[in-house]
Amino acid sequence: MGDWRKNIRTVEPYVPGEQPKYEDMIKLNTNENPYPPAPGVEKVLKSMETGDFRLYPKPDARELVDALAAEYGVPAEQVFVGVGSDDVLGMAFLTCFCGDKEILFPDITYSFYPVWADLFRIPYKRPALDENFRIKKEDYFVPNGGIVIANPNAPTSIALPLADIEEIVKHNPDSVVIIDEAYVDFGGESALPLVEKYDNLLVVQTFSKSRSMAGMRIGFAIGNRELIDAMYAVRNSYNSYTMNMPSILCGVEAVKDRAYFDKTRTAIMETREDTAKKLTALGFTVLPSATNFLFAAHESVPAEELFAMLREKHIYVRYFKQPGIQNYLRITIGTPEQMERFVAEVEQYLADRI
Repeated sequence: MGDWRKNIRTVEPYVPGEQPKYEDMIKLNTNENPYPPAPGVEKVLKSMETGDFRLYPKPDARELVDALAAEYGVPAEQVFVGVGSDDVLGMAFLTCFCGDKEILFPDITYSFYPVWADLFRIPYKRPALDENFRIKKEDYFVPNGGIVIANPNAPTSIALPLADIEEIVKHNPDSVVIIDEAYVDFGGESALPLVEKYDNLLVVQTFSKSRSMAGMRIGFAIGNRELIDAMYAVRNSYNSYTMNMPSILCGVEAVKDRAYFDKTRTAIMETREDTAKKLTALGFTVLPSATNFLFAAHESVPAEELFAMLREKHIYVRYFKQPGIQNYLRITIGTPEQMERFVAEVEQYLADRI
């Protein structure tokens, strides 16, 4: 038997949330949006000529880039698009973190960050959150090879004030600072206004959450032109045709319909606050959320026990068996009806358990 295995790259892969298939299920474990995409998305899909699929999509996704540039008030040259924010972040890691110093990201945050760092052989350090699950900005005022901060953070749901983000960026002129804003539309404050002020800042967002298009895989980054050019150079050296044609065209329609975007994200935020109040009344500690999910721990019932009970009822939430957060559940906000059933099942279980 040959020794070819010594040349195979091995990493500990990212583990996504469970994707069950039951007709009666309530899926609150992957932070998807419970509402459909903007109406224009359906119109685009119905009007598409399938014969066009024989052609490559435009590698620069220009229609989508232009729509995003117009929406966020930046030149098109400052916009990078990719196949979901995971693709965008992966390209950013590969492009921006090529030095010898450790990059920094919190010990409790999006679990894909250490996977990319290991995959690309990037050294890293993970400063601990404080006792209230908040980032300590001073931990990022040290020499480093780059910084990644999810704001609002996941899975904790807590948002860092924009003033703190600016301090971190300002203290690191020799490093690229990536702010991952997957959940910013649900109550966070975007760092996009800082892009023109700091050339080392890259802001990443996604269509998966607030625009109800997780299945379309659309993400984007906004930064200074030199940074964006470098990312495209790396992307085009790997795969220049990353975005498919339907995603490009549907993404344009989603960006154009600001009224629908505001309507659905507002509905989610209202349901989030209502659910948080109900869970608090049932004995949960619920962290202040600026996302489309809640991070909650019960005063006497272990999270793993609640997770298992809900799973038997075909209600799926996310449980992380990780030090520091092993007693918390991450609960995506669904429709009001879905959240009512979720709360009712929890309430009944707690009552029966006494």
